[in-house]
Amino acid sequence: MPHYTVAHSPDADDIFMYYAVKFGWVKKNDITFENEALDIETLNKKALKSEYDICAISFALYPHIRDEYALLNTAASFGEGYGPKLIKKKNKSLKKNFKVALSGEYTTNAMLFRIKYPDAKISYMNFLEIEKAVLDGTVDAGVLIHESILTYSNELETEAEIFDIWLDLAGENLPLPLGGMALRRSIPLNRAIECQEILTDAIKIGINHKELLSKMLIERDLIRVNEEDLKKYLNLYANERSLKFDEMAIRGLDKLFEIGFRAKFYPDLIKTADYLIPTEYKNLRNS
Repeated sequence: MPHYTVAHSPDADDIFMYYAVKFGWVKKNDITFENEALDIETLNKKALKSEYDICAISFALYPHIRDEYALLNTAASFGEGYGPKLIKKKNKSLKKNFKVALSGEYTTNAMLFRIKYPDAKISYMNFLEIEKAVLDGTVDAGVLIHESILTYSNELETEAEIFDIWLDLAGENLPLPLGGMALRRSIPLNRAIECQEILTDAIKIGINHKELLSKMLIERDLIRVNEEDLKKYLNLYANERSLKFDEMAIRGLDKLFEIGFRAKFYPDLIKTADYLIPTEYKNLRNS
């Protein structure tokens, strides 16, 4: 019986996109999953060591693991007019070399931030600790991610939107690729396709039964936000674009990889289409 490890973050959109599988609402053949929830930078670092069969990653990490992992075309989060926020205390002025807290070296927001603010002094910490670090003065500013962009203290204000930085660097209006899923290349291709289909079906069921699944997640204390904030957050990051990459998603990913390459974060320029699972194999195999 094929059994695969799936690692995802504990934020609401990842939980929402996966838990139809956990609740047994999605099954395919004899495949079973074992899941683990960890913060995104821990997942990025574990992906560098190929520790999981399927792993949530920051899209900015992907070129570093492309030889070991294929990129799934589902279970992704994009920002469209929104995204992580650079926040500071109200009325505070930031110097050129301000101290900032970021959620991890390999996150998408960190790459874009470092390009925009090359003189900032960076501290990396768990994303749940960033707001407190700004409030108590450990750092001058911090980039909030996940649900924190909706719930941060009214003592803080937005200095910059990472989405606006993205638009400036991209030079065109494209969705901001934040996070997705990668699958170990050692998994047989037919099984890889089935794993991708299971995750896609889970998101589809979640979207079609959003109220029921959200209620179950809240009742089981699986998420960190209330019902109202959960609804807002899922509308942002667990939606139709999460189901399957469309042309705009792929263009956004290609642009992200191009920006990283130009800024010397990657040694090579890659194209998204070359690293997706070739699903046409399924039709050819069954023909």
